This record gives sequence, structure tokens and C-alpha cells, in this order.
Amino acid sequence: MEQTFEKRKKIIYDFICDDFYVPMKLKELAILLQVPKDQRNELKKVMDALVADGKVSVTQKGKYVKGTAKQLVGTYQAHARGFGFVTVEGQADDIFISEDDANGAFHMDQVEVVITKAPEGKRREGKIVRILSHGTVKLVGYFQKNKNFGFVIPDNDRFVKDIFVPLERSKGAVTGHKVVVELTSYGKDGKKPEGKVVEIIGHVNDPGTDIMSIVKGYDLPVEFPEKVLNQAERVAKDVTSADMAGRMDIRSWRMVTIDGEDAKDLDDAISITKEGENYQLGVHIADVTNYVQERSALDREAYERGTSVYLVDRVIPMLPHALSNGICSLNAGEDRLALSCIMTVNPKGEVIDHKIAETVVHIDQRMSYTSVKKILEDRDPEEIEVYKEFVPMFELMAELAKILREKRHRRGSIDFDFPESKIMLNEDGIPTEIKPYDRNTATKIIEDFMLLANETVAEDYFWQEIPFVYRTHDVPDEEKIQKLCTFINNFGHSMHVANKEVRPKEIQKLLAKVDGTPEGDFISRLALRSMKQAKYTPENTGHFGLAAQYYCHFTSPIRRYPDLQIHRIIKETLRGRMNENRMEHYESILPEVTKHASQMERRAEEAERETIRLKKAEYMEQHIGEVFAGVISSITKWGMYVELENTVEGLIHVTNMHDDHYDYYEDRFEMIGEHTRRSYKLGQKVYVRVLDTDRLQRTIDFELVNKGDEEDGENIDETDCQQ
Repeated sequence: MEQTFEKRKKIIYDFICDDFYVPMKLKELAILLQVPKDQRNELKKVMDALVADGKVSVTQKGKYVKGTAKQLVGTYQAHARGFGFVTVEGQADDIFISEDDANGAFHMDQVEVVITKAPEGKRREGKIVRILSHGTVKLVGYFQKNKNFGFVIPDNDRFVKDIFVPLERSKGAVTGHKVVVELTSYGKDGKKPEGKVVEIIGHVNDPGTDIMSIVKGYDLPVEFPEKVLNQAERVAKDVTSADMAGRMDIRSWRMVTIDGEDAKDLDDAISITKEGENYQLGVHIADVTNYVQERSALDREAYERGTSVYLVDRVIPMLPHALSNGICSLNAGEDRLALSCIMTVNPKGEVIDHKIAETVVHIDQRMSYTSVKKILEDRDPEEIEVYKEFVPMFELMAELAKILREKRHRRGSIDFDFPESKIMLNEDGIPTEIKPYDRNTATKIIEDFMLLANETVAEDYFWQEIPFVYRTHDVPDEEKIQKLCTFINNFGHSMHVANKEVRPKEIQKLLAKVDGTPEGDFISRLALRSMKQAKYTPENTGHFGLAAQYYCHFTSPIRRYPDLQIHRIIKETLRGRMNENRMEHYESILPEVTKHASQMERRAEEAERETIRLKKAEYMEQHIGEVFAGVISSITKWGMYVELENTVEGLIHVTNMHDDHYDYYEDRFEMIGEHTRRSYKLGQKVYVRVLDTDRLQRTIDFELVNKGDEEDGENIDETDCQQ
């Protein structure tokens, strides 16, 4: 059989190599070669094999030509619906891969891909011709035991195939166990992937198994190696006079930290005074590099982790607690080593002078966002009395923060002010309440001051021409901006795009126009999705979202490795050690440092998002059958997503829209009933009943409830709906 196939390949390849051959489509080839219709599938397999061998390539119009198509190497990112994308390093746009062209590739595999279509102004399409290496070795999933074998249903919906597990390799797992399975075969030619169970996390109903499954699924490191813990204990000593030598002693300056009530890693403090019309603002950051030396066990571990990960019920820190909650935390009443950015800011919000220095600080008061909000926003007399000596300082902060915010707004900085979820859990990890995270005056003040320090430091080091770590955000893709323009036109809005490029100011204007409208939130979300992801780079290309020419992350070295790296560069410069050798050292390591940090940031964000989805599904499990008010947040051909006021989002599947058959009109983002002509649009307020939840898939299903309907004696009214 194989000999026949190879013979056919040779005959067709020789035919295509003939000087008289004219490029043809599959159908034309079949007619010319007199291949019967029922055998054209066999011809397609032969042609696919020739393409995979690189002997034949497919033109943009689908015609077969002799010669090797340009083969690119990249990382395959699968989608739950079967298709995927290949990202090629150094290329801004990824390549779309249809399900038929994935060639058995798994999520995160290194692959060779050929371009099959490259339409003008649209995403390129390709076909995977070779898998170079598998990026996934282990998966987490739900184990199901049959009589003679078991299989694992992966948690990650990017892996669409179950993993077959022989019983002798199941480690005694039973139905209901969440397990880590190591892949022994990736499956091909219709066979399922195979694996062996290497760890049983726990039963699906055991407390904590759900979050630990996500932790294992993203391969997040939980425990610190003993060597790292021992080193942390050794270096976490109280500040001595020797530590203070050569530093700027500003312990006499009035200084506060402002954080969440439950924060333990306090890495930034603020000082502020006013001299004449100018403000003297100090942003003081924990000097973590004093304790984490380059190439030490602590440094290598921090580099690998890249960032602290904030899950719903726990924090997985970048550094051991002896440092992050101890000597590196700017705790009130204790001497601490810091790296300070001290700025003179004029009434226009311009930094007219600044100094970056190694300092010794002594925090006077640990404040919470809630307390500062009560003082500044609520004017709470009790809170004002408790902190009366600090009240003038907070009022000065609010005054300067307002000036800085207005200045950023004038230059076009975009503020995506979405309600983030705050999920309250009981002792067993069960969600008891979900509410939007409060972004108040106090949180904005700290945000404004950190942004200013980050910009000031980035600009300083850019002009010194010293190797550095920048936080960059590229201009959005032309195709995505075009889609956004088309979408907002449906709602009577427009956006000025010059030479196929949009400016931050235009997006800012759009957000201001739609603010408070029914479709406002969704246009804002679509605008956000049209943006590229910010990343760390050694080159300064600016920050589109902030409309900033220079930007970096300087303010959180306890929880972000790039900040730690920046501190190391700054200190070597301040101490006069940034010679030619050190410059070359940083130039050689920073490309990999920034790439790895960006990857670890993505991993942390995805894990955080998954834990929130999980706990939202678990919370709504307690409310099945109840009615809620919400707004339509997204419409697709398979249904409508509705977001409730508590930020929970669920799907009304078309099969659960019983009153009519609904058609989806993509150009208008609208669902219309075939017979009733009832329509549903983005931003429309609706009432929904919770039908079902799935903790494993982390999904929530709704059905529509018409206001005024009466079911089971329940009068559906706004007062009845859970808010």
C-alpha cells in the first residue's frame, strides 16, 4: 500500500516538473489525470504529502506549483474550537491554521509551517508541515476509569483530545480524580494521544483540588527549593550601619505606604511636600537587589518564576516570604533600604528635576486604600481624627495626582476602567460573594505616582544610552482597528484613522463618547481587544496605551523580575560600575531576560483568569434557578453572552432560546427571531435565569426570562432580580 502511494507521488511530481505543466487546482488536476470523483480524496492525500515534503507548494489561488514554499518556524497556539495560530519570532502577525491543516500539532508545539494564503490586508493562512518538538509534556485533567483502561479529559480546552491511559499506568486513579498525566504518545492517524498518570492531585470534590489543578496545569512553582529558602534566611538580616554607608539618609522624611488591607509585600512608599508652587514627590521602592545578588540561587529562582502570581485564594510569590514579607517589605516603624526617585513637579505636572538615589527610609504609617478613601472621598470624621497629622499630606497627594492625571489625559493616555472582580471566599475556599473591585481615589493616587516614577526612570536611562528593560506597547494592527471602526459605525460612532494608523488620543475620545451609553462597556472591551499586549523589551519603542515615549517597570521588584533587573542596572550606574564590560554583559542577557519575563507574565495572567472563572462558576452553582438582571456583552452564532452586575458572565446558547429560531447578523452584531422578529443587541438589558454551571469547564449557562412573565408563582420584576 505504501509503495503504491509513493509511486503515485512520484508520477504526479514528475508531471508537475514537466516543462509543459501549467499550475492547476486540485479539481483541474483530477480531470486531467482522469481521477474518478470517488478517488479525489486519495489524490488530495498525495498532494498534501508532496506539500508536506516541500516538493510542491500551493499558490494564493490554491494552485499547485513546483518548488519549496518558504517554510517558517514558530510556536503553535491551539484554540478550543480546533483551529489555531502560529507565532513566528520577529514577525508581528501570526499565521492562521485551520483544523484540517494542523497536522496533529498540540498547543505550544514548535512547528514548521508553509504559507498557503497571504491576502492583502488580512491575516496570513498556513499549513503545518512538520512538528519539530512538543511544547507540552504534562497535562492536568479529569480521570475517568473504564473496565480495562482509563482516559483523562484535559482541563485546558485548547487540548481537544482525551488522553488514553492503560490501567497499569494509572497510578490507581479512580473516576473523579484530578490528575497530572505525562504524554507518552501524541497520537496520529486517528489514534488518541496516550499517557501515564504521574500525580493524583485529589478528588474533584475535595477542597483545594480545583485551584491546585490550575496551579499544576500552568506548571506554576509552589515550593521554594531548600537552597533558596536557606539563602533567604541568611540574607534577611536587620539593616545595619554598614548597610546604610554611602546611602542618602532620608529617615526623617514623613513617609507612608498605601496598600490593600491584606497586602504583606509592601514595596513602595510615598513622601510629598510643596516648596513654593512646585511639589517634591518621592517614590521610594524596596531595594531588593541588596539581598538578591546576580546569579545567586535566589536570583535564578526569581528569574524562573518571573512574577508573583495572585490567585483567588493564594499568592505564589516570586521571592520567599522571609524577603517579600520581611526585610524587603517597607514595614512601618522599621529602617529599610530603598531606591528612591525624588521628583520636582511643577503646577503643569511636568517633572522639572529629579534624582534617583540609594536611600535609607523609615515609614511613619502603613495606610490602606480604604482608610485614605474615607479621608479624601467620604470625609469620614472618625478616620480624619485617627490620622489627623497625615491628612494634609493626603490632600497634597490628591492635588498632585489630579494634575498628573489631567496631563496624561491631554496627551491621549487611554484609561480602560473595567470593573475587576473581587471574590470573597470562606474558610473552605467556597465563594460567598462576588463584587466589582473598587478603584477609588486612593488606588488612583498610587497608580498616578507609580506611572510618573516609571516614566521618569525610563527617560533618564534612555538618554544615558545604557542597556535597559523597557515596558513597551505597540501600535494596534491595522486589521483590528478596521474591524473596530466597522463595529462602532453600527452604533453611530466614528474614529479618525490617518494613513491606516490610529493615535491613542482617538481611542481615548471614543471611550469618552461611549461612556455611559448602553454599548459603552462593550465598545471599550472591543477597543481593548484590538490593542496589542504590552511586553518587556530591551529596545524603547514607546507605550501606545499610555501615550508615553518612555516607560518601564521600576516600582515592584518584590513581585516582578524586570523591576529587579532594572534596579541592578541603576545601582551599577550610580556606583560608577557601568563600564564597557558590564554594558556588554547586559546587552547580551537582556533579550532573553525580557522575552522570558513577558512569557511568565502571560502564564500568570492566564492562571489568574482561570481561577476567577472557576470561582465564578462555583458561586453561580449556588444560584441555579434564580433570576438576575444583566446586559448582553457579546453575540456569536452559537448564542449570547450576558454579564451580570457582579461581573459574572454566562452564555445563553441558541438551543436555549425556545421562543423562536434566531439568526445571527454578524455585520450588525444582532440576533433576530425568524418569526417574531424579536431582536437582541449588544448592551441591551435582559433578565436571565441560571440554568446550569460546569466547574470543570468553568462555564455558566443562562436562559432568557421576559420581564413580567410569571413562572412557578414567581413574578419577575426588577426588585426580584439579584443584583
